[in-house]
Amino acid sequence: MTKKIFLIISLSLIIISCNSKKIKNTEKVESLPPEVLYIQAMDNVKNNKYTEAIVIFESIEKKYPLSNEAVQAQIMSGFIDYLTMEYESAIFKFNRIIQKYPSHKNIDYVYYIKAICYFEQINHEELDNNSNIQSLKSFNQILTRFPNSEYAKDSKMKIVLVKENMAAKHMDVGRFYMENNKFIAAMNRFKKVIDEYSTSKFTPEALYRLVEIYYKLGMIEDSKKTASVIAYNYPDSKWYNLSYNLITEEKNNKSFIGKIKKIINKKDGKKP
Repeated sequence: MTKKIFLIISLSLIIISCNSKKIKNTEKVESLPPEVLYIQAMDNVKNNKYTEAIVIFESIEKKYPLSNEAVQAQIMSGFIDYLTMEYESAIFKFNRIIQKYPSHKNIDYVYYIKAICYFEQINHEELDNNSNIQSLKSFNQILTRFPNSEYAKDSKMKIVLVKENMAAKHMDVGRFYMENNKFIAAMNRFKKVIDEYSTSKFTPEALYRLVEIYYKLGMIEDSKKTASVIAYNYPDSKWYNLSYNLITEEKNNKSFIGKIKKIINKKDGKKP
Protein backbone atom coordinates (compact mmCIF):
# COMPACT_ATOMS: atom_id res chain seq x y z
CA MET A 1 0.00 0.00 0.00
CA THR A 2 2.87 2.38 0.81
CA LYS A 3 4.29 1.82 -2.65
CA LYS A 4 1.03 2.72 -4.33
CA ILE A 5 0.71 5.85 -2.19
CA PHE A 6 4.17 6.89 -3.37
CA LEU A 7 3.14 6.39 -6.98
CA ILE A 8 -0.03 8.40 -6.50
CA ILE A 9 2.00 11.23 -5.01
CA SER A 10 4.29 11.03 -8.03
CA LEU A 11 1.32 11.83 -10.20
CA SER A 12 1.69 15.43 -9.14
CA LEU A 13 4.37 15.58 -11.81
CA ILE A 14 1.91 14.79 -14.56
CA ILE A 15 -1.14 16.69 -13.35
CA ILE A 16 -1.66 19.81 -15.38
CA SER A 17 -1.44 23.10 -13.55
CA CYS A 18 -4.78 24.84 -13.59
CA ASN A 19 -7.53 25.85 -11.20
CA SER A 20 -9.02 22.85 -9.42
CA LYS A 21 -12.59 24.04 -9.46
CA LYS A 22 -15.26 21.36 -9.49
CA ILE A 23 -17.62 20.90 -12.39
CA LYS A 24 -21.09 22.04 -11.54
CA ASN A 25 -23.79 19.42 -11.95
CA THR A 26 -25.70 21.73 -14.26
CA GLU A 27 -22.85 21.95 -16.74
CA LYS A 28 -22.76 19.53 -19.62
CA VAL A 29 -19.60 17.46 -19.87
CA GLU A 30 -19.61 17.77 -23.64
CA SER A 31 -19.12 21.53 -23.48
CA LEU A 32 -16.21 21.55 -21.04
CA PRO A 33 -12.59 22.13 -22.11
CA PRO A 34 -10.10 19.23 -21.70
CA GLU A 35 -8.20 20.80 -18.79
CA VAL A 36 -11.37 21.07 -16.71
CA LEU A 37 -12.41 17.53 -17.57
CA TYR A 38 -8.97 16.29 -16.59
CA ILE A 39 -9.20 17.94 -13.18
CA GLN A 40 -12.58 16.35 -12.53
CA ALA A 41 -11.23 12.96 -13.54
CA MET A 42 -8.26 13.37 -11.19
CA ASP A 43 -10.63 14.25 -8.35
CA ASN A 44 -12.37 10.94 -9.02
CA VAL A 45 -9.05 9.09 -8.95
CA LYS A 46 -8.13 10.64 -5.60
CA ASN A 47 -11.52 9.56 -4.24
CA ASN A 48 -11.12 6.02 -5.60
CA LYS A 49 -13.92 6.53 -8.11
CA TYR A 50 -12.03 4.78 -10.84
CA THR A 51 -14.95 3.92 -13.11
CA GLU A 52 -16.10 7.53 -13.22
CA ALA A 53 -12.54 8.67 -13.86
CA ILE A 54 -12.07 6.25 -16.75
CA VAL A 55 -15.24 7.51 -18.43
CA ILE A 56 -13.94 11.10 -18.35
CA PHE A 57 -10.43 10.13 -19.48
CA GLU A 58 -11.87 8.25 -22.45
CA SER A 59 -14.04 11.25 -23.23
CA ILE A 60 -10.96 13.49 -23.30
CA GLU A 61 -9.14 11.10 -25.64
CA LYS A 62 -12.11 10.96 -27.99
CA LYS A 63 -13.04 14.66 -28.10
CA TYR A 64 -9.60 16.25 -27.77
CA PRO A 65 -7.16 13.70 -29.28
CA LEU A 66 -4.49 16.30 -30.04
CA SER A 67 -4.49 17.92 -26.61
CA ASN A 68 -1.85 17.40 -23.95
CA GLU A 69 -4.65 16.27 -21.65
CA ALA A 70 -5.39 13.39 -24.03
CA VAL A 71 -1.89 11.98 -23.48
CA GLN A 72 -2.19 12.47 -19.73
CA ALA A 73 -5.56 10.77 -19.82
CA GLN A 74 -4.01 7.71 -21.49
CA ILE A 75 -1.29 7.58 -18.84
CA MET A 76 -3.88 7.82 -16.09
CA SER A 77 -6.05 5.15 -17.70
CA GLY A 78 -3.08 2.77 -17.53
CA PHE A 79 -2.33 3.88 -13.99
CA ILE A 80 -5.87 3.04 -12.87
CA ASP A 81 -5.45 -0.44 -14.35
CA TYR A 82 -2.26 -0.72 -12.30
CA LEU A 83 -4.03 0.40 -9.11
CA THR A 84 -6.75 -2.21 -9.64
CA MET A 85 -4.10 -4.86 -10.43
CA GLU A 86 -5.21 -5.23 -14.04
CA TYR A 87 -1.55 -5.59 -14.93
CA GLU A 88 -1.85 -6.95 -18.47
CA SER A 89 -4.19 -4.16 -19.49
CA ALA A 90 -1.94 -1.55 -17.86
CA ILE A 91 1.17 -2.88 -19.61
CA PHE A 92 -0.66 -2.88 -22.94
CA LYS A 93 -1.66 0.76 -22.48
CA PHE A 94 1.82 1.82 -21.37
CA ASN A 95 3.43 0.11 -24.36
CA ARG A 96 1.02 1.94 -26.65
CA ILE A 97 1.93 5.27 -25.04
CA ILE A 98 5.66 4.53 -25.37
CA GLN A 99 5.23 3.78 -29.07
CA LYS A 100 3.05 6.83 -29.79
CA TYR A 101 4.81 9.40 -27.59
CA PRO A 102 8.46 8.33 -27.15
CA SER A 103 9.58 11.90 -26.42
CA HIS A 104 6.82 12.87 -24.00
CA LYS A 105 8.07 14.77 -20.97
CA ASN A 106 6.74 12.13 -18.57
CA ILE A 107 7.67 9.05 -20.57
CA ASP A 108 10.16 7.97 -17.88
CA TYR A 109 7.21 7.69 -15.51
CA VAL A 110 5.42 5.44 -18.01
CA TYR A 111 8.46 3.16 -18.28
CA TYR A 112 8.69 3.04 -14.50
CA ILE A 113 5.06 2.12 -13.84
CA LYS A 114 5.25 -0.50 -16.58
CA ALA A 115 8.27 -2.02 -14.81
CA ILE A 116 6.42 -1.93 -11.49
CA CYS A 117 3.53 -3.84 -13.09
CA TYR A 118 5.92 -6.69 -13.86
CA PHE A 119 7.67 -6.38 -10.50
CA GLU A 120 4.48 -6.72 -8.49
CA GLN A 121 3.66 -9.97 -10.29
CA ILE A 122 6.79 -11.63 -8.93
CA ASN A 123 5.41 -13.76 -6.11
CA HIS A 124 7.87 -16.59 -5.55
CA GLU A 125 11.08 -17.89 -7.03
CA GLU A 126 9.45 -21.22 -7.90
CA LEU A 127 6.93 -19.58 -10.24
CA ASP A 128 7.38 -18.85 -13.94
CA ASN A 129 10.14 -16.30 -14.20
CA ASN A 130 8.70 -14.28 -17.12
CA SER A 131 7.80 -11.47 -14.71
CA ASN A 132 11.38 -11.54 -13.41
CA ILE A 133 12.82 -11.22 -16.91
CA GLN A 134 10.42 -8.52 -18.09
CA SER A 135 10.79 -6.58 -14.86
CA LEU A 136 14.58 -6.65 -15.08
CA LYS A 137 14.47 -5.59 -18.72
CA SER A 138 12.09 -2.71 -17.99
CA PHE A 139 14.07 -1.34 -15.04
CA ASN A 140 17.27 -1.54 -17.07
CA GLN A 141 15.58 0.48 -19.82
CA ILE A 142 14.98 3.26 -17.31
CA LEU A 143 18.66 3.34 -16.32
CA THR A 144 19.75 3.29 -19.97
CA ARG A 145 17.28 5.81 -21.33
CA PHE A 146 16.78 8.04 -18.30
CA PRO A 147 19.86 7.81 -16.06
CA ASN A 148 19.02 11.12 -14.40
CA SER A 149 15.35 10.36 -13.84
CA GLU A 150 13.99 10.51 -10.31
CA TYR A 151 12.94 6.89 -10.83
CA ALA A 152 16.49 5.70 -11.59
CA LYS A 153 17.49 5.19 -7.96
CA ASP A 154 14.49 3.04 -7.13
CA SER A 155 14.96 1.14 -10.39
CA LYS A 156 18.50 0.20 -9.29
CA MET A 157 17.16 -1.08 -5.98
CA LYS A 158 14.45 -3.08 -7.74
CA ILE A 159 17.03 -4.63 -10.06
CA VAL A 160 18.94 -5.94 -7.05
CA LEU A 161 15.76 -7.53 -5.67
CA VAL A 162 14.82 -9.05 -9.02
CA LYS A 163 18.28 -10.55 -9.46
CA GLU A 164 18.09 -12.05 -5.98
CA ASN A 165 14.78 -13.61 -6.91
CA MET A 166 16.14 -14.97 -10.19
CA ALA A 167 19.18 -16.40 -8.42
CA ALA A 168 16.89 -18.03 -5.87
CA LYS A 169 14.96 -19.70 -8.68
CA HIS A 170 18.11 -21.17 -10.21
CA MET A 171 19.26 -22.38 -6.81
CA ASP A 172 15.94 -24.06 -6.17
CA VAL A 173 16.03 -25.86 -9.53
CA GLY A 174 19.69 -26.77 -9.02
CA ARG A 175 18.97 -28.35 -5.64
CA PHE A 176 16.11 -30.33 -7.19
CA TYR A 177 18.45 -31.70 -9.84
CA MET A 178 21.02 -32.61 -7.19
CA GLU A 179 18.45 -34.52 -5.17
CA ASN A 180 17.66 -36.52 -8.30
CA ASN A 181 21.35 -37.13 -9.11
CA LYS A 182 21.21 -35.01 -12.26
CA PHE A 183 24.56 -33.44 -11.51
CA ILE A 184 25.35 -31.85 -14.87
CA ALA A 185 21.98 -30.09 -14.99
CA ALA A 186 22.46 -28.94 -11.41
CA MET A 187 25.98 -27.74 -12.18
CA ASN A 188 24.69 -25.56 -15.03
CA ARG A 189 22.20 -23.87 -12.70
CA PHE A 190 24.78 -23.15 -10.00
CA LYS A 191 27.27 -21.83 -12.55
CA LYS A 192 24.57 -19.49 -13.86
CA VAL A 193 24.15 -18.02 -10.38
CA ILE A 194 27.91 -17.55 -10.05
CA ASP A 195 28.36 -16.04 -13.52
CA GLU A 196 25.22 -13.89 -13.84
CA TYR A 197 24.28 -13.08 -10.23
CA SER A 198 27.67 -12.98 -8.54
CA THR A 199 26.62 -10.24 -6.10
CA SER A 200 23.61 -12.19 -4.82
CA LYS A 201 23.52 -13.79 -1.39
CA PHE A 202 23.29 -17.21 -3.05
CA THR A 203 26.76 -17.15 -4.63
CA PRO A 204 28.60 -18.79 -1.68
CA GLU A 205 26.10 -21.64 -1.61
CA ALA A 206 26.27 -22.04 -5.39
CA LEU A 207 30.04 -22.44 -5.11
CA TYR A 208 29.64 -24.97 -2.33
CA ARG A 209 27.16 -26.99 -4.38
CA LEU A 210 29.77 -27.16 -7.14
CA VAL A 211 32.28 -28.43 -4.58
CA GLU A 212 29.78 -31.15 -3.68
CA ILE A 213 29.08 -32.10 -7.29
CA TYR A 214 32.75 -32.23 -8.27
CA TYR A 215 33.45 -34.35 -5.21
CA LYS A 216 30.61 -36.78 -6.03
CA LEU A 217 31.83 -37.08 -9.62
CA GLY A 218 35.38 -37.79 -8.48
CA MET A 219 36.69 -34.49 -9.82
CA ILE A 220 38.71 -33.86 -6.70
CA GLU A 221 41.03 -31.19 -8.11
CA ASP A 222 38.10 -29.13 -9.40
CA SER A 223 36.43 -29.58 -6.05
CA LYS A 224 39.54 -28.26 -4.28
CA LYS A 225 39.87 -25.28 -6.61
CA THR A 226 36.27 -24.27 -6.04
CA ALA A 227 36.64 -24.69 -2.29
CA SER A 228 39.68 -22.38 -2.49
CA VAL A 229 37.52 -19.71 -4.15
CA ILE A 230 35.08 -19.94 -1.23
CA ALA A 231 37.96 -19.75 1.24
CA TYR A 232 39.27 -16.57 -0.33
CA ASN A 233 35.99 -14.75 -0.89
CA TYR A 234 33.76 -16.07 1.90
CA PRO A 235 36.00 -17.29 4.75
CA ASP A 236 33.41 -16.43 7.42
CA SER A 237 30.48 -18.17 5.76
CA LYS A 238 29.07 -21.54 6.73
CA TRP A 239 29.64 -22.65 3.14
CA TYR A 240 33.37 -22.31 3.65
CA ASN A 241 33.21 -24.54 6.72
CA LEU A 242 31.11 -27.12 4.88
CA SER A 243 33.40 -27.19 1.86
CA TYR A 244 36.46 -27.33 4.10
CA ASN A 245 35.07 -30.31 5.99
CA LEU A 246 34.02 -32.07 2.79
CA ILE A 247 37.38 -31.75 1.08
CA THR A 248 39.47 -32.58 4.13
CA GLU A 249 37.45 -35.52 5.40
CA GLU A 250 39.03 -38.00 3.01
CA LYS A 251 42.54 -39.13 3.99
CA ASN A 252 42.97 -35.99 6.07
CA ASN A 253 44.32 -34.07 3.08
CA LYS A 254 47.04 -32.07 4.85
CA SER A 255 48.38 -30.45 1.68
CA PHE A 256 44.97 -29.01 0.94
CA ILE A 257 44.49 -27.82 4.51
CA GLY A 258 47.80 -25.99 4.30
CA LYS A 259 46.83 -24.43 0.98
CA ILE A 260 43.55 -23.15 2.38
CA LYS A 261 45.28 -21.62 5.39
CA LYS A 262 47.75 -19.82 3.10
CA ILE A 263 44.88 -18.40 1.04
CA ILE A 264 43.13 -17.04 4.13
CA ASN A 265 46.36 -15.66 5.65
CA LYS A 266 47.27 -13.99 2.37
CA LYS A 267 43.89 -12.25 2.21
CA ASP A 268 44.16 -11.13 5.83
CA GLY A 269 47.71 -9.89 5.32
CA LYS A 270 49.17 -12.44 7.72
CA LYS A 271 52.35 -14.42 7.25
CA PRO A 272 51.80 -18.12 6.59
